[in-house]
Amino acid sequence: MSIGSIWRKLRAVIAPAILAVALTSCGGGGGEAPGETSPAPTAISISDAEAGRFLTQTTFGATDADIATLKLLGYRAWLDQQMATVSPSHLNYLDNRLAQLRLTTPTATLNANHFYESFWLYSATGNSQLRERMKLALSEIFVISMVDPNVDTRGAGAYYDMLGANAFGNFRTLLEQVTLHPMMGVYLTYLANQREDPATGRNPDENYAREVMQLMTIGVDELNIDGTVRTSGGAPIPAYTAADISGLAKVFTGLSWYSPTPSNNTFFGRNRDPDASARSMIFYPAFHSTSTKTFLGVSTTSDGPGDLQFALNTIFNHPNVGPFIGRQLIKRLVTSNPSPAYVQRVATVFNNNGAGVRGDMAAVVRAILLDSEARDVSVAAGPSFGKVREPMVRMANWMRTFGATSVSGRYLLNSTSATTSLGQSALASPSVFNFYRPGYIPPNTRLGTAGLTAPEFQIVDEVTVAGYANTMQTAIGTGIGTSTDVRSAYVSEVAIASDAVALVNRMDRMLLYGQMSSGLRTALTDSINSIAIPAAGSTQAQIDAALLNRARLAVYMTMVSPEYLIQR
Repeated sequence: MSIGSIWRKLRAVIAPAILAVALTSCGGGGGEAPGETSPAPTAISISDAEAGRFLTQTTFGATDADIATLKLLGYRAWLDQQMATVSPSHLNYLDNRLAQLRLTTPTATLNANHFYESFWLYSATGNSQLRERMKLALSEIFVISMVDPNVDTRGAGAYYDMLGANAFGNFRTLLEQVTLHPMMGVYLTYLANQREDPATGRNPDENYAREVMQLMTIGVDELNIDGTVRTSGGAPIPAYTAADISGLAKVFTGLSWYSPTPSNNTFFGRNRDPDASARSMIFYPAFHSTSTKTFLGVSTTSDGPGDLQFALNTIFNHPNVGPFIGRQLIKRLVTSNPSPAYVQRVATVFNNNGAGVRGDMAAVVRAILLDSEARDVSVAAGPSFGKVREPMVRMANWMRTFGATSVSGRYLLNSTSATTSLGQSALASPSVFNFYRPGYIPPNTRLGTAGLTAPEFQIVDEVTVAGYANTMQTAIGTGIGTSTDVRSAYVSEVAIASDAVALVNRMDRMLLYGQMSSGLRTALTDSINSIAIPAAGSTQAQIDAALLNRARLAVYMTMVSPEYLIQR
């Protein structure tokens, strides 16, 4: 049977099968773990399957070298090494790219596709894999989007760099740098935000004041340290009020573009410094509110920098922040519904890293990834544990695990946001609420009946499932991007493709961390064997083509299977 006929049959059944099986089998972190559950041991022997599963949570895809390194170092030392590894700069890439473009077109400008080049390049080939994953995770909490034409490409690259630089620093520093970044100022419309004026009825813009609390730090309701909602009389206790938003909004007045010589003109964006989109905003005293700013039970009356420090310290020290940000990061890396005990353990580390430091993100990430609920395979085997792999992560997984390279060296894969593609692109969510809400519950499903959240399912439907299947068929089969720029030769897979069992075992090792079901194993084996290896007397080219088609089919069938789509 030809590879083409096999893929045509698969396309006819794969989309509805993925959607039906995934909607009934995926869940979040199951029931609450026992209270005595503790972090995973520090010195343990790590199997290939355990290494693959850990790398699925911490990288854009396991490679043979990654598995070997992790087994040699152990979890903690591997995390230490990754946290010390610096990510390449997206801003530098963009500046170099623009310089190259202007060699032939002096008036050339950057666009979002140039940022995507650096995103795929670093995600697929970068050595700082944990930092790359954290950049993506943080970008889906502290959201800006290039869908907004006011967010320029160079500024977006600088913003993504900033998230990476702070991924393992202190949350308080991250919060301040997010707040002062001009792309956040542009996106949430508080750049050039002017103080209130009773004479004209002008009030400060409240967008950022609202979203920094609701989506980035404390959430809508007061939380216990385990992330459960605090109640009074059976009703949730609001974490803030409309008056808190209005009071906090005054703090963010007077912020605008960086300039070495600030003036009213530069406040309004005229005579803009060439580096203004990449440098922190500055305060312009003439436009900053001088009235008392009351929010979250405190008040401040100072200059711009003084008010800002007071406000960010107040938010940072709110008791919600540890369970809020801990739960969000667990959802991005490990499971959609962590138990309250898991959230509490992570929040406790956020509150105090053991040395009296609050907000130590390196300690928080270690707590998330080394927790027994993340590492215990028996927990992962539960029917309600896991999360949907994001489409962007799946594509980067294919590139990284199967050694896809770029013909041009630029990874010319443009926007993949269309629902007929991946339905996602980095820094391109449709709103400040990201591509999906963290508390999304798919309606009319077993998940919904069980009250389990599955955030990524908010972008899963018949169209996006078919779009993913078709996109991956193209990528795996012939390559993807401009002129199929990104391609894999499947060297390791072709080398064993004459043996269907060995090829299936490799799919299990590299993509499913030893958890492949007998049903999928049989289906893969049968499909691979349906592609016959040409008999003696055939040309080497014919034999090589058959082996390559076997490898491609094995990768494709695994990557569109529900067992792959649901990370456990």
